[in-house]
Amino acid sequence: MRVLAVDPGREKCGVAVYGPGGVVARQVVPLPEVEGLVRRWAADHGVDVVLVGDQTGAKQVLNRLSGLPVPVTSVRERGTTLLARRRYFRDHPPRGWRRFLPLSFQVPPEPYDDYAAVVIAETYLAQKSEAGSRQAPQSRTRCG
Repeated sequence: MRVLAVDPGREKCGVAVYGPGGVVARQVVPLPEVEGLVRRWAADHGVDVVLVGDQTGAKQVLNRLSGLPVPVTSVRERGTTLLARRRYFRDHPPRGWRRFLPLSFQVPPEPYDDYAAVVIAETYLAQKSEAGSRQAPQSRTRCG
């Protein structure tokens, strides 16, 4: 399954496409450009569903994406910003004197909303996989 996740905001949004192999694309875009990018990426990457985080700016983004040819779903995004910050610093470790400061005291030097979109996609797919494995029928073998 390939998903496109949006971490909505008042002025900018993080957007990421996540497929079976991991992150396919990610970007931070100004709010007015989110609809165009989502439409383009949904078509270019064969997205099955678009996920929109349910916090700040969600209603406005959902309204902008209402006419997409793929399903658009609002998903819970609680805690994604903290996880996104950790992921950002894993990919971009602080250098120089900043490496001596605890990461909890630091803020990334650039927007990292795209990392939050990746976390939204991963969380959704993990929950979907978990729910699917609970519902999978047990195979039975006959001895005899």
